[in-house]
Amino acid sequence: MLDTKSVLEVLRPVQDPELRKSLVELNMIRNVKIDGGNVSFTLVLTTPACPLREFIVEDCQKAVKQLPGVEKVDVEVTAETPQQKSLPDRETVKGIKNIIAVSSGKGGVGKSTVAVNIAVSLAQAGSKVGLLDADIYGPNAPTMLGLANAQVMVQKGAQGDVLEPAFNYGVKMVSMGFLIDPDQPVIWRGPMLNGIIRQFLYQVEWGDLDYLVVDMPPGTGDAQLTLIQAVPMAGAVIVTTPQTVSLLDARRGLKMFQQLGVNVLGIVENMSYFIPPDMSDRSYDLFGSGGGEKASKELNVPLLGCVPLEIALREGGDNGVPIVIAAPESASAKALFAIAQQVAAKVSIAAFA
Repeated sequence: MLDTKSVLEVLRPVQDPELRKSLVELNMIRNVKIDGGNVSFTLVLTTPACPLREFIVEDCQKAVKQLPGVEKVDVEVTAETPQQKSLPDRETVKGIKNIIAVSSGKGGVGKSTVAVNIAVSLAQAGSKVGLLDADIYGPNAPTMLGLANAQVMVQKGAQGDVLEPAFNYGVKMVSMGFLIDPDQPVIWRGPMLNGIIRQFLYQVEWGDLDYLVVDMPPGTGDAQLTLIQAVPMAGAVIVTTPQTVSLLDARRGLKMFQQLGVNVLGIVENMSYFIPPDMSDRSYDLFGSGGGEKASKELNVPLLGCVPLEIALREGGDNGVPIVIAAPESASAKALFAIAQQVAAKVSIAAFA
């Protein structure tokens, strides 16, 4: 007899490919309905940016169609992003499920470009996303997100002043760039840096977020320590370029996160190769090749992806239109969107580990 129990039983062997657990046991199959030979149910993924969404749906449909009398299988796909694990000595930020640091060992490797495009990609996929620009001395993220001239509101709250984040392309953002003049340098020592980052975490009206992406300054200094010691983190993404000097610094940054107990989600190799605008079928290894892959194998962390260098990528950052919005079919946009999917998947894996 075709009933809810038989549908769930035939779906029980189907696993989430990332979590490697049964969809039924994970309570990812819900609202099973049967109307004659038509079967429908809801598939609840762990992230709207799931890179294997189509494969999971196909596996579910194949499994249910094995049942006698089934003529049609409809799968409604939704997502519930899991909450990262809390830590006894870290204070969570109300409403934020996962905090992801995007960091690098040295400057000039395109870390902010990667952070902005990951945030926008996750928002495009349907997630609620925030971007915290923790590069206090060089706040470039507002320009890249098209918010260079944004005006942010400060409201009085029970716990003091509360900052209303700016918003564009589906992403809420705060940055030191909103609080100073464009040419004004920030000449601060560590304690003041510590204070403003904590304010950006706890005194901002973030609302409910699936992911808060934090664009870190380069290096292994005060900003990294403040973030790691303040909040439980879902993981860190390390950005590098292929050449040796960049990889050496990236390895140091990666080891810092590991030594302080933060899960390293993987490495992104930016400027992996250059694609000329008038010869899209050609590529040139301006900064060497294979460095990110070699480092990922030696350090036993995933290589999340390689992002080519294209003129449109640079133009998007300067014009305030991220490449995943400006030219979604470009090689760099496709690479960045795939990297965002990998980041979301690995955050989910960590939550269920």
